[in-house]
Formats: sequence, structure tokens, C-alpha cells
Amino acid sequence: MAINSNPSSRDEEQAIKGYTHQHHEILFDEPTSICEYAATRITSLKPPMERLVNPFKLLAMLNAQQWAFFAVSFAGWSWESFDFFTVSLTVSDLAETFSKTTTDITWGITLVLMLRSVGSILFGILADRYGRKWLFIIANILFIVLELGTGFAQTYPQFLAIRALYGIAMGGLYGNAAVTALEDCPDEARGLISGLMQQGYAFGYLLATAFARALVNTTGYGWRPYFWFAACPPVLIIALRLYLPETMAFQSRQAIRKEQGNLAGIFIAEGRVAIRRHWLLLVYLVMLTTGLNFMAHGTQDLYPTLLEKDFGFSTNAVTVTQVVANLGAISGGTTVGYFSQFLGRRLSMLIVCVIGGALIYPYTYVRTEAVMAAAFFQQFCIQGAWSVIPIYVMELSPGSFQTFMLGTAYQMGNLASSASSTIESTVGENYPLPPLVGTDGTITERYNYGKVICIFMGAVYAYNVLIILIGPEKRGHDLNNVEHDTEMMEAINKAQRIN
Repeated sequence: MAINSNPSSRDEEQAIKGYTHQHHEILFDEPTSICEYAATRITSLKPPMERLVNPFKLLAMLNAQQWAFFAVSFAGWSWESFDFFTVSLTVSDLAETFSKTTTDITWGITLVLMLRSVGSILFGILADRYGRKWLFIIANILFIVLELGTGFAQTYPQFLAIRALYGIAMGGLYGNAAVTALEDCPDEARGLISGLMQQGYAFGYLLATAFARALVNTTGYGWRPYFWFAACPPVLIIALRLYLPETMAFQSRQAIRKEQGNLAGIFIAEGRVAIRRHWLLLVYLVMLTTGLNFMAHGTQDLYPTLLEKDFGFSTNAVTVTQVVANLGAISGGTTVGYFSQFLGRRLSMLIVCVIGGALIYPYTYVRTEAVMAAAFFQQFCIQGAWSVIPIYVMELSPGSFQTFMLGTAYQMGNLASSASSTIESTVGENYPLPPLVGTDGTITERYNYGKVICIFMGAVYAYNVLIILIGPEKRGHDLNNVEHDTEMMEAINKAQRIN
């Protein structure tokens, strides 16, 4: 594919400079347009109001290979979520095994969230340079080794060390999986596929909840079989990814780089251009995903403990509530992702954040099984907001670095919000409740986690509404046309001028 090194038309010059946009929105990373940009934040929320297409017709637009890319991405993201929540759902058991407090064990969660950003940067850059396939496979191999390692951990330091390494591996998968699912996706189906793909997180949580009930404390090995089982399904996911090629978009991008005779040099030059143009965008995306991660982990990580210790739910009731909540998450993610194609990405996220904020009180204070309804709609809203993120970030990102931008924005947000469960647990210890006395005389300490989660999440929702409101949007930006990759075009033109 030949590239014209001397653009003759004004449109081509604008494309190389990156100033034009399909919807003529002022670019967020253009420092000379801040005032004009700020003045358009409300008016830019006006829905595009394109005709809604039957979702089944949208799904029918995907060919067999695109479906296979979606399937392997969804499976990988689902099992990453499963592996993460193995600790959240066994906090009490782990604390007992290692003779530690709940707060001590939540550091295992915090370490994973903190170190995921390391994996996202490392795996993201390598995936954008060498391809999505082998980095995806390497991440899943690490999942197998580290989940087995967690199951065999004998001491608290071993547990923390293994979970820290797991965080690096986990950070490398999300951006890779999302880009693989969406990169070749038909334009009209992007919102729906983004929503479906993102719900791998909720689906993984649902599976983790169900298998925790089946595998934790049902044998003489306590919680350990749960982690041993978690190491098995990635073998099948690896087998499926081995069968599939790289995406067409990545192959096209690599072909253009190779034509220049200096693939590595062009990639590095693209990176310099992308950083210079989009550093402010990356900062914004990290701020956005920080709020959304606080929203997700703030409502989920200690919720099983809240139900069991504060509300007095039985193990079965906790499981059912978690299943209902995750069914709500899957429903919300699919629904909001689909409507974001019609309403716009930011407006869709704003609507569900406002509704979710209104539901925080019943979610944390209804002490009967009626709380399941609040849990369903709370997670409907949270995953509804998250469902838009994969395609929203990809539409904003430079084409050559979509894996890096999406993965890094998501995982840096995880890093910034990594202490959410530890914060809630620590603050909760300042609000003790009367201890529970078992039939055998054992005393179980309790804390008012409901009050802490309610106040904390009220502040988080207010932050998210503000940060989404000030953000940019490029709904409908062409992901498939590699020649619209302005960073690549500029890097290639500079290389040709030097030569």
C-alpha cells in the first residue's frame, strides 16, 4: 500500500496534522481550543439520534472470524475477572488460614490493582508492536501458573508475592482482548459488541460466585480447590487463540510499516507523535477510569462481607444476591452499550451514573432480601457505564497504540483506585457493630460497612458525573481505515523526508 509523502490537498494535510474530525468536535488534546472546547460540553451531549437498528441485525453483520475474535476476547476477559474475584470471595477464609485480618487480606486485592498498570504498559506496547495474538497467549499462561501458585501458598508473604505477579499478568490482557474484539468490528455494531465484550467482567464475577459456592470449604482442602480450578479453563482459551490469526486492521498496519523498510523505527516514531499529541487525552482517560474503577470496586469488593456480617445473610443468600447483581450487570452492559450508538457515549454513561447514585442508599441499607432488587439495578448502572468504555477509548485513541491506550488508561485507573476496598475496610473499623456470638461461643467482629460504602460511593458518583461531562467524544471514528491513522502517516512522511 503506497503512501503519498507529499500531500497535495488541504484535507490530506489536515489528516496528517490530526485536526479534523468526522463530527467536527474540538479535539480534547488541542491546547489552543480549551475555551471553545469547554463551551461545547453541554451542547455536545445532544444525541446523534441515528435510527436504531435491530440488535440481531447488528450481530448478523459480523462474519465468522469476527465472531471468533469476539468469543476468545470475551472468554479471556471473563476468566481474568474470575481469577481476580477468587480473592474477594474468599477473604474470610484466607484471613483464617493466614491468621490475618480482613484488611490484611484486602492488600492482596490492592496489590493486584496496583500492579496491573505495569502489565498494561508492557503488554500494550508489545502487542501494538508485535501483534495481539502471542501477548494474549502469554498472559493466559501466566494466569495458569499464578492461580496454581495461589492455591499452594502456605504463608501470607507468599500469598502477597504471587498476587503481585498476578496483577502484572492481569494488566496485560484487558486492552489486548478489547482491541481484538473491536478492531475489525463493523461500525454499526460497535456499541453493542463493546457492551457485550465488557460484560465478560460481570460474567466472570457470576461464574466466580457460583464456583465459590461449589468449591470453597466443600472438601478438606478449604478454599484451595477454588484456585486450582481457576487455572484450568485458560488452557482452552489459549487453544482457541492459537487457531486464530492477527486482526485484519493490525495486519494492514504492519504491512504499511514494513513497506518503509524500518518497521521498528516507524513504530518508535509513531509513539513519539502519539505522546506529543495525546498525552492530555491519556491523563483524562486515566481520570475517567479511576472514577469508574472506584465505582465498581467500591460496590463489589466488600459487598459479600457486608451481606454476611452486617445483614446476617446465609451463605446461600449471599450467593443468590451476588448472582442477581451480576445478572443486572450483564443486562445493563448489553443494553447501555447498544443504546450508546443511538444516544452517544458520554450521555449514556451520564444517565446510568445519575441513576446508580440514586440507588446507593437502598443498596447499602435495605437489610432484607429485597436488597436483591437494588443490587440488580446498581450493577446494571455500573456495568452500563463500563460497557461504553472499550469503544469510547478506542475511538479517541491513536490507531497505532489502541492496545496501549485502552489497557493503560484502564489499568492506571485501577492503580489510582487500588486501595478502594482497603479504604472501606479501614474506615469501617471505626464504626463497629455488636459482635455476633455463634452457637459454639465464637465471637465474630462486625463493622458498619453499609454506612461507609454509602458515603464513599456518593462522592464517587458525583466525581464520575463531572469527569464524564467534561470529556471529549468521537463516536463513529473510523477504526478500520489504517490510512486515517494520522500518527502513522506523520511518522512515515518524516521518515521519507529524512531518507
